[in-house]
Amino acid sequence: MQTCFRVAVVALSALLTACGTTQPGGYYQNDGPPDQAPSDVASTPDAIPRIETFLARANRPYVALGRSYTPLTSDVAFRERGAASWYGRQFHGNRTASGEIYDMFAMTAAHPTLPIPSYVRVTAMRTRQSVIVRVNDRGPFKSDRVIDLSYAAAVRVGIVASGTGIVELERITHAQIASGEWRGAP
Repeated sequence: MQTCFRVAVVALSALLTACGTTQPGGYYQNDGPPDQAPSDVASTPDAIPRIETFLARANRPYVALGRSYTPLTSDVAFRERGAASWYGRQFHGNRTASGEIYDMFAMTAAHPTLPIPSYVRVTAMRTRQSVIVRVNDRGPFKSDRVIDLSYAAAVRVGIVASGTGIVELERITHAQIASGEWRGAP
């Protein structure tokens, strides 16, 4: 009887531990790559920056996982370096903070405080590959991450296999969009 109890405790502990960790392949919970990705996903073009009005409803101060965030609400330059991650099938088809439907094959991203919508050039430090994404969602909410990229953006900068990578973000301002300056190399 005591052996059965120990086996049950070990099995329950393993099950509860799995609920808060990554699944095989290094993906969080039910997230991960699509069952079948388009063959040309690595050719997905960058988002094309355009001047858009910031959405008041998506740029209010908020709390996530017990931490307070105050989004930027002005058109200012912004640079940041840190770990990027990506989000995939678990969120594909769900609404983003902007109210749009998340498409893991589009060039989009989530950031905790950049204005929604806004555009960011993301450069992977390891591969030196850059993409331009449209920020239309909030996240990531892990303290060691600065941005969550769509699956397509993560493929383009080379972080899909590892799940994360060090990147540099550079927000593209309305002035840079109006002047065409954003078209320059990073």
